[in-house]
Amino acid sequence: MSYYQYHVFFCINQRQPGVACCANLDAQALRDYAKQRTKELGLHKDGKSRINTAGCLNRCAEGPVLVVYPEGIWYTYVDREDIDEIIESHLQNGKPVTRLMLDPV
Repeated sequence: MSYYQYHVFFCINQRQPGVACCANLDAQALRDYAKQRTKELGLHKDGKSRINTAGCLNRCAEGPVLVVYPEGIWYTYVDREDIDEIIESHLQNGKPVTRLMLDPV
């Protein structure tokens, strides 16, 4: 059993100029937003969820990406609305957001 109900890893890796990477797609700001939003909703307490930074998750061409464990569900996202949908649907209600899911590795 996992310590957290949901453990979310945001790739924020920065690659060399001209190479696709999550950092070029505002990953850090959206990770920070997700962390703030889960705190506002009280989802950070009692082992419910944890938002973490990850180095390269090696899916740069599909980025930005995040992965939710323990299920191992991979998502791509564009903006705060996508992050809100992942938080509300998946982290609050246990329903993955199909339209944002990537194929498993």
